[in-house]
Amino acid sequence: MTTKRQQGFSLIELLIVVAIIGIIAAIAIPNLLASRRAANESAAIGSMRTIGTAENTYLSTLGNNTNYASLAELGTATLIDAVLAAGTAKSGYTYTTTTVAGSGTFVSNSTPVSASTGNRNFFADESGVIRFAAGAPATVASPPIQ
Repeated sequence: MTTKRQQGFSLIELLIVVAIIGIIAAIAIPNLLASRRAANESAAIGSMRTIGTAENTYLSTLGNNTNYASLAELGTATLIDAVLAAGTAKSGYTYTTTTVAGSGTFVSNSTPVSASTGNRNFFADESGVIRFAAGAPATVASPPIQ
């Protein structure tokens, strides 16, 4: 009489594999989220630089050296992309720009959509210095980025 031997994985072996995968995921996911936040913050800094450059270009051309522009006006002049001009979220951040006609000043802010998309708020004005604050809106008194 011959016996048939069944081949395959036992339930214990499968549970061990699932546990190992779970441990690896628990280690990797927080690092992945931190990397994504850092990438979003870098993109926000780049967008703030773009807005500052566009504002200076607008001032010296269409603004007659006296007026800066809103995000929508910068978009109409094709100095920034349509997503920034619309004021919608881009790379986990929303952007606003405030100007006062004839004052020769502007203030731009970027705010993370949620804590999972970024930890820092950014600020820029006509000086060209980009400043940041963690957990609160950045202002002219905030430290500059390095």
